[in-house]
Amino acid sequence: MKFSVLLSVYHKEKPHFLEKAVSSVINQTVRPNEIVLVKDGPIGSKLNEVIKVFVESYPDLFNIIELKHNKGLGKALSIGINNCKYDLIARMDTDDIAKKNRFEKQIELFRKHPNLDIVGSWVDEFQDEITNVLSKRKVPETSKQIMEFSKKRNPFNHPTVMYKKKAVLEAGNYIDFYLNEDYYLWLRMLKKGFKGYNIQESLLYFRVNSDTFKRRGGIKYAYQDIKLQNKILKLGLINKFEYIKNIILRTTVRVLPNIIRQYIYKKLLR
Repeated sequence: MKFSVLLSVYHKEKPHFLEKAVSSVINQTVRPNEIVLVKDGPIGSKLNEVIKVFVESYPDLFNIIELKHNKGLGKALSIGINNCKYDLIARMDTDDIAKKNRFEKQIELFRKHPNLDIVGSWVDEFQDEITNVLSKRKVPETSKQIMEFSKKRNPFNHPTVMYKKKAVLEAGNYIDFYLNEDYYLWLRMLKKGFKGYNIQESLLYFRVNSDTFKRRGGIKYAYQDIKLQNKILKLGLINKFEYIKNIILRTTVRVLPNIIRQYIYKKLLR
């Protein structure tokens, strides 16, 4: 089964993180047939040099999409989806590291279960080096469990997913929705009846740092949570009681001191 890998990079990414991420995609037991890399606005000479080395080494593998201005992750991925050649697309972030058999395991599932539309996995959250794993983010397995979980939390680890382009486009593709581009897409896919599955093991090292949990707090994030809950209610996936409960729980976590929020994420939400 032929497939594309989709990444988006912007100017704040660290060049050595990008190098490790792309290397982990290329050095898979099953190599992709295409890597679509969206440059979300000008990215600077150092990042461009990393990309240049890869393109020169694998000229038939890369499709580089250059956006004149930074449009944000949702818009960049939407453009990237439309530029992928193959119906099967794997997402990857430019600072994470895919385990060598990630694509092999996902492709195997799509072969065995052609009715599936999106397949993800757990992630190992690490700091600095992949030997320093701090926690594991587990997500539900079956389509039914994923649907139920989605009423409260994001049911997929975004950089682990492999999905069918046709299903993503039918659900409306990625939409510019700050901090929730992926979650909102999954909700629309599930609402349309598309089938999901999460492999019950980690297939990716997800990079975190001291600021990761700090970034998940604050009024701005709380406001985005409320916007998302409005969308979920409008889709008919939750009732008004669940809507109020979700807003209270999620906004409370956003405004807590960082050290408490970090404990909740690491110990209670994993």
